[in-house]
Amino acid sequence: MPRRHVLNVCFHGVGTPQRELEAGEGTYWVSTDRLRSILDELAGWPAVRISFDDGNASDAEIALPALAERDLRADFFVVAGRLGEPGSLDEHGVRELRRHGMGIGSHGMRHRSWRGMDPATRDSELVAAREKIAAAVSTAHRQEAFTLCARLVDEVKARLPVWKHQLFTDGTDERVNAP
Repeated sequence: MPRRHVLNVCFHGVGTPQRELEAGEGTYWVSTDRLRSILDELAGWPAVRISFDDGNASDAEIALPALAERDLRADFFVVAGRLGEPGSLDEHGVRELRRHGMGIGSHGMRHRSWRGMDPATRDSELVAAREKIAAAVSTAHRQEAFTLCARLVDEVKARLPVWKHQLFTDGTDERVNAP
């Protein structure tokens, strides 16, 4: 069976950084023109995986439109603890990436090395970060779900004999359709 090779291309940010970069991180930033040039080349390759690390604002502002113009997909690994901070993605940006078919993953809570972590740090970096990102991706749908549930409850109340008897802390009570 022939081996299949996949080229992995990872970016950390595009354009001028809008936040202070960590030591050595600037090496992985590219100009907007350079990103477009690289994506033009990659668009014709049969087996390529594109990713963006750290959840920078440039992911949604620059990379997403460039990817969409070329009908390319990428995976974005977000640092959950930076969500909403200057220069980083906010929840709306993460949802926009997802809405356009991009993959969303976790790059930890605070961008710490995952080697040798104590249990509390490991939980924060691996579990809490993933949960925070999952909540950010799904936030837009929550109000719609609550509205739909409220309508369903109203429909059930209209069709079935529903009653309630509420007791309040001041000793009073209220009955609605109660026997």
